Amino acid sequence: MEGLYLGCLVGGVLFTLASVLVGDLLGQWLDGMFDFLSVDFLKPIVLAGGVTGFGGAGILLDRYSGLGRTAELVLAICIALMLCALVYFAYVAPAERSENSTGYSEKELPGQIGEVSIPVPAQGYGEVMVRGVGGNSLHIAASWEHREIAAGVQVVIVDWRDGVVYVSEFDEGKGEGFI
Repeated sequence: MEGLYLGCLVGGVLFTLASVLVGDLLGQWLDGMFDFLSVDFLKPIVLAGGVTGFGGAGILLDRYSGLGRTAELVLAICIALMLCALVYFAYVAPAERSENSTGYSEKELPGQIGEVSIPVPAQGYGEVMVRGVGGNSLHIAASWEHREIAAGVQVVIVDWRDGVVYVSEFDEGKGEGFI
């Protein structure tokens, strides 16, 4: 049994080292080949932690507990399952919940409020700054109504075409009563 425990301990440690050193490269090579197995609890880090914990707990129980082989095996499995749960709930789940994208699609721009940073002429282009989750973004802007808009004026993005946002002056009073 000590050979099984030692193999799991060494295998888990080697898998962890390989994941750290060449994990991204392997991920690119495999590119979703095993996506059909994607159960949240079966993440490689969780499984590696469980296998390594099983091996380490088994070695310690075998050498120092004086229990029978069956009791050692059952206890090592229980410890491994607890380690899997600990790794998942303390590391994997919080990390997945914290992933936020700072990206946006330009198709999401209509309806956003921005501020003119470079005046927008009646015919021509200026620049608008839009504040978003990922920070500020600057966009080439043209007037929707073909009116001049001064710098510092708040505008609403009406449309987006060919990399240009079409804006109109934002009047808070006009938006009341609409859902």
